Amino acid sequence: MNQPSNEAMTLKVIAHIHTAFPTKFGIPRQSGLVDSLRGEIVFTPEYRSPDAVRGLEDFSHIWLVWQFSGAVRDSWSPTVRPPRLGGNTRMGVFATRSPFRPNPLGLSSVKLEAIEVRPEVGPVLIVRGADLMDGTPIYDIKPYIPYADCHPDAAAGFTAQTQFHHLDVACPEALWARVPADQRDGLRGVLENDPRPSYQHDPERVYGMEFAGLEVHFQVDGSTLTVTGIDRR
Repeated sequence: MNQPSNEAMTLKVIAHIHTAFPTKFGIPRQSGLVDSLRGEIVFTPEYRSPDAVRGLEDFSHIWLVWQFSGAVRDSWSPTVRPPRLGGNTRMGVFATRSPFRPNPLGLSSVKLEAIEVRPEVGPVLIVRGADLMDGTPIYDIKPYIPYADCHPDAAAGFTAQTQFHHLDVACPEALWARVPADQRDGLRGVLENDPRPSYQHDPERVYGMEFAGLEVHFQVDGSTLTVTGIDRR
């Protein structure tokens, strides 16, 4: 008798996250890079029981296991080109956090700011520092445990040469005033972390990104990013 295969499984979406990013452009490359970015995790109907998050409020951070929903493919490649290495150097897919993987799964550590119980949707997790697009499906949530999950002496591989890349942001006050006060720190953090593809360095090019209902345009010359326009979408 043939035994059932254990090499495939079906995952259930337990929640979706709501963030300021309707598209992939501008999303921080790692979780925690912009702590001021706020997100809300809303469970799907089957998992809206307050009992499912009992005790989670005692943890300051959580792990999110999620789907690269904007990068699902039918095939995969054993090597990818990390943007932070200029887009030309190839590395093994398992040595990167590229979304183009055999299984399009992401892993993010975020700060758990609060748990709000709302009559219409049950418990909602308020998080900070997420690197997820609005509407991203979440497959699992686990508590972050410092003594087991934190490794201060871990080697950073090729990311050690790119982790401190930051830009100085210049924005006229008249434009900055168009950003809601509770979104300004998040937007500034995103811009400081350079949302451009790493292989693009044309100082004349004007980039555009969507953020929290705004269309933000900017240019980058050297280490300075200058905001040239902020408009409501």
